Amino acid sequence: MAEMLAQGAVIGILGGGQLGRMLSVAAARLGFVSHIYEPGANPPAGQVADRVTTAAYDDADALKAFADAVDVITYEFENIPTEALDILEAHRPIRPGREALRVSQDRLTEKTFLQELGLKTAPFADIADLNSLNTAIEQIGTPAILKTRRFGYDGKGQARLRKPEDAEAALADMAGAPAILEGFVEFSHEVSIIAARGLDGQVACFDPGENVHRDGILRTTTIPARLSPAQRTDAILLAANILNALEYVGVMGVELFVTPGGLIVNEIAPRVHNSGHWTQNGCAVDQFEQHIRAVAGWPLGDGQRHSDVVMENLIGDDMDRVPELARERDVALHLYGKAEVKAGRKMGHFNRIKR
Repeated sequence: MAEMLAQGAVIGILGGGQLGRMLSVAAARLGFVSHIYEPGANPPAGQVADRVTTAAYDDADALKAFADAVDVITYEFENIPTEALDILEAHRPIRPGREALRVSQDRLTEKTFLQELGLKTAPFADIADLNSLNTAIEQIGTPAILKTRRFGYDGKGQARLRKPEDAEAALADMAGAPAILEGFVEFSHEVSIIAARGLDGQVACFDPGENVHRDGILRTTTIPARLSPAQRTDAILLAANILNALEYVGVMGVELFVTPGGLIVNEIAPRVHNSGHWTQNGCAVDQFEQHIRAVAGWPLGDGQRHSDVVMENLIGDDMDRVPELARERDVALHLYGKAEVKAGRKMGHFNRIKR
């Protein structure tokens, strides 16, 4: 049996955004103390954490001091510099582990890893220059989408190719960054499954949710998703396959396309995930507590939901809706404490319980 961290242990969290904020709240509920490491001043997580270190990821002394002050390290985002991880790992365990970060930080590596597990993905090709892009277009066809291999999120770092003649402009949009071309997939809808694996190898999955995106940003997740019993089982099994292959510890989001030929993996996220926010009001143990349980060596919750839920993100001026939403029955608000409202910025979300 894995050794459980005792109450009062310190959970170090890399990143101080809304996910770090909600991880800190979950840690506090279990009697842990959270310590945030974040380069930016006054992060949302800092409002609820016990301690914040404000320092860059290339500040070796700050990283060492942070590691020495915590009992285990986790993170709210994938793109942590390798050099920072090297320093931290020499002092404290990092959960989820480095392999999950290595795979997920590069879209080409991720797609290759998934295919090697026997899972279906969109057709893809590594793009180094215009010649390789034109060759890939001949093989994959258009429409297609060109993406930077690293650092893209919420629709950033992407260019759509509707016809082969779009190749040169799309490549210019990558600004010299290594890229991957992905073919379009004919799918009816997108779902995601939030899965967890503990230190002892126990796996627990939440029900898959059905996602709707707008302008590359998740708008809503609806539980339950439109899936047959067989599709639901397939989603759980493939998520467990990924977790076990990585010897993963923590919560992971797995995005899937539903197609007539089966489920196709879009991408994986080695962290708590926006599409899992519904668990805060639909389950006894939500994704944030599940993640803290896993990295602390505690037993996992079973992930069973007690309610059907629609989660909706509050983006930019959606914050004007807060007074109205606060009056609604069966609506739970989760606001992130961000000082400035910006277009396209996630300011909060709400969960509406369906009766």
